[in-house]
Amino acid sequence: MSKTFLPSRLIGRGFTYLTAILIVLWILIPIYLITVAAFTPREMIYDFPKELVPKVFSTDTMRFFLGAYKVLESFRNSVIVAIISVVLSITIGAPAGYALARYAFRGKDVYSIAILSTRAFPVVILSIPLAVTFIRWGMYDSVFSVALLHVAMALPTTILVTSSVFLGVSRELEEAAMTLGCSHLQAVLRVVLPLSLPGLAASAIFTFVLSWNEVFAATILTLFNRTLPALLIVQIDQSPIAYRFAGGFFILIPAVVFMFFIRKYLFTLWGITLK
Repeated sequence: MSKTFLPSRLIGRGFTYLTAILIVLWILIPIYLITVAAFTPREMIYDFPKELVPKVFSTDTMRFFLGAYKVLESFRNSVIVAIISVVLSITIGAPAGYALARYAFRGKDVYSIAILSTRAFPVVILSIPLAVTFIRWGMYDSVFSVALLHVAMALPTTILVTSSVFLGVSRELEEAAMTLGCSHLQAVLRVVLPLSLPGLAASAIFTFVLSWNEVFAATILTLFNRTLPALLIVQIDQSPIAYRFAGGFFILIPAVVFMFFIRKYLFTLWGITLK
């Protein structure tokens, strides 16, 4: 029986590893190809077959992209929108998630479902009425208006994720801190929040990626102050292929850098320690 169980266990583990490798390759191969094309000389970009490890690298394509109309300004707008979205979503969503995790009140389940149901609405339902409202309020075509919509899109997930994270923090630790002289707020800040950093990091990454990649609402809510994805989607049909590859690479980098710096908090969610 043990001899039969061991091979089946090894087969199951091997299948798991194989699936994980295929998923990683599915994600990394397009990123690799975009990166190689972004640093390939423009006159060689149509060459075929492509070398697995290119021997010629050039920054001409990237310099051509960065020198294009309003690219750097749109990149700055994207960074500002993403930072505002992350800060506001965590600032608003974490207290709401804490309330769901720690307090029992009438309609709690209905409230949770109502929060989640807002993600079922297409972004067009939110962006077009908001565009009219922002025009009336004098907020149209601004990075803050785009950030507000991104916060509205990210809040349901932020609230539910942080609620689950706070449920995993023992209430006894919080009460012990209060018996040692901490106020309720101090116990939350000194005990609960440090233990909840992995979940907060996951929420921050989700919000950042959502805001950085969102294009439809940013296109509708802006005209001259577009984010980088909104600018690229408008210019993509009339741009050479080198511009498209450079734009794809340039959109990838900030999200990867953001996740690199916040990964130590995220990995502790699975018990992984980084040295």
